[in-house]
Amino acid sequence: MAANVYASATVDDAPAGGTGQARVLGGSTIDCPDVATRLTAVPEQARPDVDKELAALDEQIARAYQRLGESAEAIRQDPGFADDEIVGPLGEERSAALGRIAAAIGKVGDRPADLDELAACAVRDSGNASARPPGGQEGGGQDGGGQEGEQGQGGNGGQAGNGPVAADFADIESVQPDVVEPKATKGASRGTFTSRCGVNENGLFNSDNVIAAPGVGNGAHHFHDYIGNQATNAFSSDEDLANADTTCEDPGDRSSYYWPVLRLQNGTREQDADSPGGGIEGNAGEIVTPREVTLTFVGNPRGEVTAMPRLLRIITGDAKSFVNGPANANASWSCTGLEERQLKDKYPLCPQGSDVVRTFRFQSCWDGRNIDSANHRMHMAFADASGTCPSGFTPVPQLVQRIVYDVDAPSLEDGGRTTPLFAVDSFPEQLHKPVTDHGDFINVFDEDLMREMVDCINSGRTCGAGAGGGEEPGGEEPQDPTATPEAPDDGGNGDEGGNGGGQPGDGGGDSGDGGQEPGNGGGQPGDGGGDSGDGGQEPGNGDEQPGDGGGDSGDGGGQPGDGAQDPSEPPAGAPATQEPGDDGATPEGDERPEVYVSPSAKDAGAGGSDGGDAGTGDAGTGAGRQTPGVGTPTGGGDASAADATEPQAVTGGLAETGAQLWPAAAGAVLVVAGFVVLRRVRRT
Repeated sequence: MAANVYASATVDDAPAGGTGQARVLGGSTIDCPDVATRLTAVPEQARPDVDKELAALDEQIARAYQRLGESAEAIRQDPGFADDEIVGPLGEERSAALGRIAAAIGKVGDRPADLDELAACAVRDSGNASARPPGGQEGGGQDGGGQEGEQGQGGNGGQAGNGPVAADFADIESVQPDVVEPKATKGASRGTFTSRCGVNENGLFNSDNVIAAPGVGNGAHHFHDYIGNQATNAFSSDEDLANADTTCEDPGDRSSYYWPVLRLQNGTREQDADSPGGGIEGNAGEIVTPREVTLTFVGNPRGEVTAMPRLLRIITGDAKSFVNGPANANASWSCTGLEERQLKDKYPLCPQGSDVVRTFRFQSCWDGRNIDSANHRMHMAFADASGTCPSGFTPVPQLVQRIVYDVDAPSLEDGGRTTPLFAVDSFPEQLHKPVTDHGDFINVFDEDLMREMVDCINSGRTCGAGAGGGEEPGGEEPQDPTATPEAPDDGGNGDEGGNGGGQPGDGGGDSGDGGQEPGNGGGQPGDGGGDSGDGGQEPGNGDEQPGDGGGDSGDGGGQPGDGAQDPSEPPAGAPATQEPGDDGATPEGDERPEVYVSPSAKDAGAGGSDGGDAGTGDAGTGAGRQTPGVGTPTGGGDASAADATEPQAVTGGLAETGAQLWPAAAGAVLVVAGFVVLRRVRRT
């Protein structure tokens, strides 16, 4: 089970009302138009004032929601109380704030029209009233928890009374598999780059949001987990972020990754139990530390990606989607071992032995100009189902963020009293609905590391600190933890893999008469061997034996050294650093015997020849490109970069063996001729 981040946290045994939490009206929430999504153009000079007013609008709703909870009895006695005493005053406050926004924009540009129409709010049914625990249980503590009154699991669910409820959960095994990956086409960027930055084991939290509400404390009204950049808060400048410490294994990644915390509704008092953003706004219970966080940057199924600009901001999902609607919702929920089944608007009930998985696939199309926009969305876009970016946008590496939690499926029949409910933190009026989940990212990669990422992804490799330092030629390609198993592509004529590419999941090429394809080519799964097929040498292999670095490039393979060497690898002619498998030894667990093409290959060491033999025909887009590790001797030889640019004469080895076979071949021809003459004599 999940462990509390803070050893000092205790179960709440304080008298009712001690936390300042407000028990809300069971079936109601406050519905206000979201102003931020309507402001698509705000002059840069007006942005600080506008951001502060937008945060003030959220603060107004939070206070109104608290009054709504405190006024439950008055509302029962007078149905008009909520409109007169809560919604009416809220509309007046919002109208004043909207006027200040219009004035700030009007000072430096065109004053926006009709903003005041967004002032009106309403109290609406949340849909939670029907989810009461059996027996009409209203309050009372969880067993051993000592919770009463405001802390109890009320009819609206959740220890703070505003969710989640039983209806927010679904059995993952009842969900049909629904994950469909875009089909990669010619020229796709198939590599992955993984950054490992921990799980926030050091407990860095706050209720700020430096992207959506810069300069405003408690701008999120809920707690966030932070990994990577350790200086991220509402008041962080770009310089602060650039100079901060990082939890990422590669110090070149100082990016900020953050998301709402997940809590168990078990009565535990956390550090924010009496604070805004925490218990006061309905975010209560034990904060769960993730068991695992995977940060993987992937390519585009239709073409190459370009570098993200430094300090690019991306928000994915919508923290207000329960009220706004699901148009911008983007989180997915599932369970380990069942990730082909995804939920958008429910928390998963996972079978025993399976963990909860929370996944964000960030926008991967950039407008090419801006690192942020007025509503923090317009500068980024999602690719369509085929992987195509909208007009005017260019593909960048896509961040896929996967968070795993060791939490048990809650006991819904008793409202979570036996096994507690869990939920993400949210704005108070959003009632902890799973559809409100969201993630935030600020790119603070060193520019050199970002270029390395792009090169890795575009060349079809697996790289990054989280991938064990990258794919080694001749070795088994690490699997993308975010990938969904899929059948091999049909292939085609062009760059889509060599003839008979590798098996599904082994990193091998697609089948077809094609050219360049990351992976194994025609070899067995994970062996890095095999010819690349009819159309060019496969990156990272092109030899028949694991780790040899030689071999034919197929019909159409170019001369060794014709292409550019990968910049993330040592240059040709540099002293080689021996990697596992470079010595030609059979990998552990692999029963295939050690086989050498010729005695001279063995004598020269695993490096073999400097590259593939020149083939015939059209080499395609990757023909003749020398792959890092291919042709760089790891056990002998001293081939230089200059030598690699010239066609190599075939000497020794196979050439000598062929010369020795001529007498035997002539004898065989004479024997066959003798049989033919004898047969004819017998017939006559």
